[in-house]
Amino acid sequence: MSPTERRIAIVTGGLSGLGAACATRLRADGVDVVTFDLTPGADFTVDVADSAAVEAAVAEVGAVDILINSAGIVGPNKPLWETTAAEWQKTFDVNVFGLVNVTRAVVPGMVERGWGRVVSMASMAGKDGNPNLSAYSASKAAVIGLTKSLGKELAKTGVLVNAIAPAVIETPMNAATAPDVLAHITSLIPMGRVGHAEEVAALVSWLSSDEVSFSTGAVYDISGGRATY
Repeated sequence: MSPTERRIAIVTGGLSGLGAACATRLRADGVDVVTFDLTPGADFTVDVADSAAVEAAVAEVGAVDILINSAGIVGPNKPLWETTAAEWQKTFDVNVFGLVNVTRAVVPGMVERGWGRVVSMASMAGKDGNPNLSAYSASKAAVIGLTKSLGKELAKTGVLVNAIAPAVIETPMNAATAPDVLAHITSLIPMGRVGHAEEVAALVSWLSSDEVSFSTGAVYDISGGRATY
């Protein structure tokens, strides 16, 4: 890539929360950002769970250098035995299959050009499991597993694939979490506070850059000390 060329990033869920913070930070880094979101006002109003719509949108964007998989939903806030098959399906449709759809659409081009960065939002819930968030926790564990797998598949291609596992971050999505659940998972953070989206975006900035060169298939905790492994 010549010094005059700007990298292009797709940020899913790019109009709110972590996605919006990442989009803002990447633009400040000089990256051309394209947002995918269900909310009107996104560059592409697209449901990441719709593989055909994703493929069409990615084809229209063209060459993609950076993918930030940030689109996600909390899913059901209740004990496992009270959840329904439809709730599990919806949670996995967005958090797992949506991520797979976009990643599958952009990775071949990255490999062909010999450079790419994929950063996916997992969660501490994917490591520890949060009570009354079984579908969400399981979906984020899936994100961790597929990141490790894809990182190994692409290890010699110039395309690096990493995930971030935040604890509670102050975002609109967490505002929709049941207050008792939110209070419990915040109490697990030794720093005694929730994180801020801009703190996560700073880590994403590094993982999307040339500065990261010997890390792939990794999971980076940003948890205020909650992480234990």
